[in-house]
Amino acid sequence: MPKRRRLTMRQLRQLLRLNADGISVRDIATMLGNARSTVQDNIERATAADLSWPLPAELTDDVLEHRLFSRQGVKQGIRRRTEPDWGRLAVELKKPGVTLSILWEEYRAVHPDGYAYSRFCDLFRGFERRLTPTMRQVHVAGDKVFVDYSGKKLPIVDRKTGEIREAEIFLGVLGASSYTFAEATWSQTLPDWIGSHVRMFRFFGASRA
Repeated sequence: MPKRRRLTMRQLRQLLRLNADGISVRDIATMLGNARSTVQDNIERATAADLSWPLPAELTDDVLEHRLFSRQGVKQGIRRRTEPDWGRLAVELKKPGVTLSILWEEYRAVHPDGYAYSRFCDLFRGFERRLTPTMRQVHVAGDKVFVDYSGKKLPIVDRKTGEIREAEIFLGVLGASSYTFAEATWSQTLPDWIGSHVRMFRFFGASRA
């Protein structure tokens, strides 16, 4: 049985995608090389956090981790006032036209006895600082390729009928050179996901099949 261990953010995204495609917990565990209990635990966390695939394009790994594991780890000091979901606010703040002032006004509309604006900003900035650790990574040429969907769909127009369909954009980037492969597929389902990988490796010259 695979050893129970915490998944990386990339694996978590893959887990959510596979779960949305109807892949069983057993098969997902096999694909990720992890214990079924770990897979099930993360699916339950995602459900509790109201997260489903596809995830919002602006949902960063840091915010995703906070949404899933904010109740674990170091205990924070008890505060007397109701706090908002800082992870959700971090996502909202990335949207055009959204400011901390607007978010605070929405927060106080729901919690009239909540934090004053200055304290609200201090707590939010403190949350942001916990999300910004950086680690320099060195990639060996040909060693790794990073893959994901862009999160933005491309409208495709049928010239005969005028029908517009939205296509997913698959991306593969070599770690060392940032050499990029991109293609459009109709979905993020498993057949398209695997097919994109096959064509990506052919493009990079990593497969002769």
